Amino acid sequence: MDKVVGSAAEAVADARDGASFAVGGFGLSGVPNELIRALHAAGVSGLTVVSNNCGALDSGLAVLLAAGRISRVTGSYIGANKEFARQYLAGEIEVELIPQGTLAERLRAGGCGIPAFYTPAGVGTQVADGGLPWRYDGRGGVALASPPKEVREFDGTPYVLERGIRTDFALVRAAKGDRHGNLVFNKSSRNFNPLAAMAGRVTIAEVEELVEPGAIDPDEVHLPGIFVQRVLALTPEQAADKRIERRTVSAPGAADGTTQGKVSV
Repeated sequence: MDKVVGSAAEAVADARDGASFAVGGFGLSGVPNELIRALHAAGVSGLTVVSNNCGALDSGLAVLLAAGRISRVTGSYIGANKEFARQYLAGEIEVELIPQGTLAERLRAGGCGIPAFYTPAGVGTQVADGGLPWRYDGRGGVALASPPKEVREFDGTPYVLERGIRTDFALVRAAKGDRHGNLVFNKSSRNFNPLAAMAGRVTIAEVEELVEPGAIDPDEVHLPGIFVQRVLALTPEQAADKRIERRTVSAPGAADGTTQGKVSV
């Protein structure tokens, strides 16, 4: 039952070209950076990635993206990742953009063995009707567009059919984990990490704090170890390496109410 591996390289050693990965994280929160770096060092390419976003500030999945290792992304947010936008518009990468809540539920459904579900999100738009650009041709035209999806009415309300997501691997980061793979996530890092972990056939978790089995109260477990196959214990330095995408501080005088607003630096 001891799922701890000795290194990040060992954790991803069986990853191959063309593999699919569900990757946790929300912005820069809860991103499995060490596992992503190990995947980059392994040299694998042609990867299909399912993640809320594709990294930022040259960290997270942006490392693989910049190296040209990703061929397809399923996500809901491009954000300020200029390289992601450039590759998408240039036709270098295929991108399936879907509503954020739908992405979360598709991951959860896949992990629960649910092949598909109906949702009202996207009805009456190209999400349901088809035509969303999945790949551009590099000249402003669309080389590949999304197909139409089944729409069905329940009690007079239309719903679109969405498929559950399963991937070859999942990479996640937890605040705490034990040797059996039981995980605890911190705040917004809980948004997508548990769902990504559920969707992977082989799930690898890097943990900031490794504890012995029984040290985590069962009521505190966010993801049970049944979903996790490998656990990587981070060093204190790795665990403390957390970047801030946009630092915001109060303007001078804001504390006494004389100045309103905030300054981003």
